[in-house]
Amino acid sequence: MAAVRISSRSGLPSLLLYLGIGIAMGQDGIFDVKFDNAELTQVIGYAALVVILAEGGLGTKWKEVRPALPAAAVLSTVGVGISVGVTASAAHYLVGLDWRQALIIGAVVSSTDAAAVFSVLRKVPLPSRITGVLEAESGFNDAPVVILVVAFSAVGPVEHWYVLVGEIALELAIGAAIGLAVGWLGAYGIRHVALPASGLYPIAVMAIAVSAYAAGAMAHGSGFLAVYLAAMVLGNSKLPHWPATRGFADGLGWLAQIGMFVLLGLLVTPHDLIDDFWPAVVVGLVLTAVARPLSVFISLAPFRLPKREMSLMSWAGLRGAVPIILATIPMVSGIEGSTRVFNIVFVLVIVYTLIQGPTLPWLAKALKISEDPSETADLGIESAPLERLRGHLLSVAVPGRSKMHGVEVAELRLPAGAAVTLVVRDGTSFVPAPSTVLRRGDELLVVATDPVRDATEARLRAVGEGGKLAGWLGTGGTKRQETAPAADLPHLAKLARKLAKGGEDHAGDAAGGRRAHH
Repeated sequence: MAAVRISSRSGLPSLLLYLGIGIAMGQDGIFDVKFDNAELTQVIGYAALVVILAEGGLGTKWKEVRPALPAAAVLSTVGVGISVGVTASAAHYLVGLDWRQALIIGAVVSSTDAAAVFSVLRKVPLPSRITGVLEAESGFNDAPVVILVVAFSAVGPVEHWYVLVGEIALELAIGAAIGLAVGWLGAYGIRHVALPASGLYPIAVMAIAVSAYAAGAMAHGSGFLAVYLAAMVLGNSKLPHWPATRGFADGLGWLAQIGMFVLLGLLVTPHDLIDDFWPAVVVGLVLTAVARPLSVFISLAPFRLPKREMSLMSWAGLRGAVPIILATIPMVSGIEGSTRVFNIVFVLVIVYTLIQGPTLPWLAKALKISEDPSETADLGIESAPLERLRGHLLSVAVPGRSKMHGVEVAELRLPAGAAVTLVVRDGTSFVPAPSTVLRRGDELLVVATDPVRDATEARLRAVGEGGKLAGWLGTGGTKRQETAPAADLPHLAKLARKLAKGGEDHAGDAAGGRRAHH
């Protein structure tokens, strides 16, 4: 827990502190714990990686990732191939490794770690188009990299390149299909089957995500891609008790990272790293300064992204736990020189995380790449099913930049069958009147019947994005019609109030009521 706090304060990726704890406990450390079981480390590392990918998928917003999917898919396949080729060539010609060892290192270090990237960019938020590419890439590129490392670590010779490419494409397709199917079926089941306790929902969601990995692996597909896609579908399906599920997954993700990094620190022998320090620096320099920028600029060239954004994504290719875990595969397979491969990867990850991590926020500011502070924050909405009453209880949190601030309850214009029943403000709860003005930081309890549940949430989000005139400005409330410029909005609001008052004055007159409504 102290390491988590220090990591968040310093801006350094947490993996360095956890690895340090493991090294301090292991050989040459304070407690001199002797641990050299690479196979156990690999098994536990895979299990931890499944949890980490599930947590990452649950936190991925579909609306941010969807536009970035084509770019991320190309970057995690074509980009990985370019990175492997350039890095392996450097390891062979500059360091003197044989081609098998060089290809293993090239494949191992070609996987990026989103957790490491975003831990240091916590204070410098990026635009969604960049975070979408980085998140999706980190979720996608683990699968082809694992396939490559396993193929290069096989006892026999590697098949022809086109056979290997075909195997990668097939495994990715199987994993994607299973992940999407399991995620959709799981979301459907959770939304239609009321569990007896709210604490069971987080467990059910994580169980479904892990089942996606198992199903993908048993079908000879990519289990890592399956678990990431299944978790992403679950995370964007408006599941009951979602904040509790998200917090539970976040805690499991931290636990998985801590255990995995401490174990990796135990596995390494510090005095054996000295001889491989400079080879790791050389390979890492080529990877960081040549291979990663080439893979980004070549892969993303068809998408015509700004050069400054591609430059940031080139530097944001942080390596984390995945490369170190993958470096245990040749050790378990008994490949000659596998211990040296592990040591080089270990040193490379630590050195270049120390270099890239602290400089990422500086580079983002220097390139003037940051999220627009005026961008509207999304509402936090939690849904709890009321199965016996055939309804839903929505808990709505109004964030600081929401345009729901200043809107009266009546101006929400919720569909028939939905109503705001309670407002919690500054620790005090009260039943709102139609004229109650909502404020930043309010929490609302909204009751909605089954048929209008989705429409109610859509309306709440529209008002949160577009204010009280969201219906006039478009479905999402973010695009103004040309006939209603910004300068006219106060006038339109005043006119709307007059029309509403006219409707009340003519409540007894059907014709007058219809005229006032129109």
